Amino acid sequence: MDAITLLKNDHHTVEQLFKRFEKAGDRAYVEKRRIVDQIIEELSRHAAIEEQLFYPAARVAVDDVEDVALESIEEHHIVKWELSELEKMDPRDERFDAKVTVLIENVRHHVEEEEGEFFPKVREQLGRNDLGELGDAMATARKVAPTRPHPRSPQSHPGNLVAGAFASVTDRVGDTAKGTAYGVANVAKRVVSLVPGISLEPSSPTGSRRARAQAARVRDGLDDAVDTLGDTAERAVDTAGEVIDETRDRAEDVGSTVTRTARSATRGAARTASAAKSGAKGTATSARKGASSARTTAKRGATSTARTAKRGATNTARTAKRGATTTARTAKKSASATKRTATTSS
Repeated sequence: MDAITLLKNDHHTVEQLFKRFEKAGDRAYVEKRRIVDQIIEELSRHAAIEEQLFYPAARVAVDDVEDVALESIEEHHIVKWELSELEKMDPRDERFDAKVTVLIENVRHHVEEEEGEFFPKVREQLGRNDLGELGDAMATARKVAPTRPHPRSPQSHPGNLVAGAFASVTDRVGDTAKGTAYGVANVAKRVVSLVPGISLEPSSPTGSRRARAQAARVRDGLDDAVDTLGDTAERAVDTAGEVIDETRDRAEDVGSTVTRTARSATRGAARTASAAKSGAKGTATSARKGASSARTTAKRGATSTARTAKRGATNTARTAKRGATTTARTAKKSASATKRTATTSS
């Protein structure tokens, strides 16, 4: 399939989804969520095959499209961030519709520039055969392209290539486009080989002298970027090692501080326990002494009270006995007087 026709078909598919969203009711939350999910998938696939195959081929083989291609990549970047936010946003969110509207406006502007300026230049210089072979490669790549946005991932060569995903694609591209694809694929393999434990052999392009020369130019041009990437990775590893060593030293210092703090806390706890033990002993001794004193005082008080009561009882008994004796004597005298008086009267 013609590469430009394939991309225009994608544009048409996404535009139909845009129109469906615009016609959906204000409260059609379920339908809007379904439409936006389809938009996310279509635009993610579309952006992937453009960035990984179409743009690199155009930048190498077509004159005066470098700036347009770079601007398109930046527009993709903005769209991916919008897609990543919409992917997690609830359709009931007050900003959901507004964010989709801004996304639609950005994509429509992007499509207008591509179809009006970019595509015509590519079609004119690549020609039907190369566009057909490139389109077939893109159609194959589309089957394994990501269906979700990845705004933090690299968007230009060599960082955005995954060697395995497009290794089989390069066999289907010819001449200028084929040379470009082989050159890009080999650089991609070098990037993947930077990962420890992975080793990939570069591919040898077949076809015309023009294709092989094109592959060499692309490979040589991108090798510098890979070397820079490798140097950056080595510096990152060195920096990471320094950070690890520094972190380990700090950890050891912190460990020593923790040990000292633990020892100090243990000693403090021992002193506190000892003081508490001494205080408890003093309190118990005082309590025992107080209880003994209280018992002695109570005993003495009870003895004194008993003595006082006994004395009181004795005195009361004596007083009562005396009173009774006096009363008896008085009664006896009174009885004798009464008897005498009675005898005289007779």
